Amino acid sequence: MQSIADQMTIVYCFVDDFLKARPALARWRTSNHAAPAFTDAEVITIALMQNCLGCASLKHTFRLVEQNWRPLFPRLPSYQQWMARLHRLAPLVGALIQQALPPLLPAASEEDRLYLIDSKPIPVCKPIRHGRVRLLRDEEASFGKNKAGWYFGFKLHVLCHHGGAILCAFLTPANIGDRDAAAALAEAIEGGGALLADFGYVDARDLEPRLWDEYGLVLVTPFHAGKKSRKARALVSSVRERVETCFSGLWNRFVDRVFSRSFHGLWNTIKLKMLHYNLCKAGLLATT
Repeated sequence: MQSIADQMTIVYCFVDDFLKARPALARWRTSNHAAPAFTDAEVITIALMQNCLGCASLKHTFRLVEQNWRPLFPRLPSYQQWMARLHRLAPLVGALIQQALPPLLPAASEEDRLYLIDSKPIPVCKPIRHGRVRLLRDEEASFGKNKAGWYFGFKLHVLCHHGGAILCAFLTPANIGDRDAAAALAEAIEGGGALLADFGYVDARDLEPRLWDEYGLVLVTPFHAGKKSRKARALVSSVRERVETCFSGLWNRFVDRVFSRSFHGLWNTIKLKMLHYNLCKAGLLATT
C-alpha cells in the first residue's frame, strides 16, 4: 500500500521527468528568478495530494502538508505564494493530463477505438441561494437544467476512452448544450472510431454528419439502437455507464465543491482532479 510520502515521490518524479524532457515549458518566466528554489514539480505535487488526503479544498491540503510533511519541502513558500504559482502552471497541468494517459491508449487498435462523451453539472451554490447568488456570475456562470432540476454554475463536458481514461474536457457555462461541445471534444480523437452518447446528443441534424465527415466518428446513442431492440439499447447503456464511473471518480475527488473565486481558479482545480484520476487509471497511484 502506498503511503502519502510514496505518492508524493511518485508524483514529483512524474512531473519532474516531464519538465526535464520539455525544458521549453519552464521558460514562461521573465524575471531574474527563472529557476526558483521551490520547483514547479513541488508545486503540483502538493496540489495533487488533495485527492490522496481526501481534502475538500486546496487550502486544507496545503496546511496538512505544511504541518506533517514539511521536511519533504524545505523551501516551502507561504500559502498565497504557492497558490499564485499553481494558477500560473495551469497550462502545464493540462499537458500532464495527456501525459498521464495509460501507455497503450495512444496506440489503440481499430477495435479499441470506442469513446464516451457526456457532461456533468458543476453548481457553485445550493438551490436555496439561486435568488441572490453572486459567486462567479461575472465569470459567465449561468443557470442550467438537468434531471435533478435547475442549478447555477458551469457544465463539465468530458470525452473518455471506454477504458475510463479522460482524453479531453471543457468547462462551459451551464446553459451551453451538450451538442455544442461535442464537435470540439471530437477534435481530440485521431483515427476515427465510435462515439457513445446519451439522448442529449440526438436532436442535432448536423452533428452526426459533421462528426463523420470531419473526424471519422460514428455517433451511437440508445436512440440509434432502435426502439424495438431492447438488447441493443441495453448494451449501449451498459457501455455508457463507464462514463458515469468516471464522473463518480471525479465526485469522490470533490469536483463539485467550489471554493474558487474565478473561472481560471475553478478550471485549474478541476484539471488537477482529472490529472489525479488519469494517474490512478495509468496505475501510477493507488485508486482512491
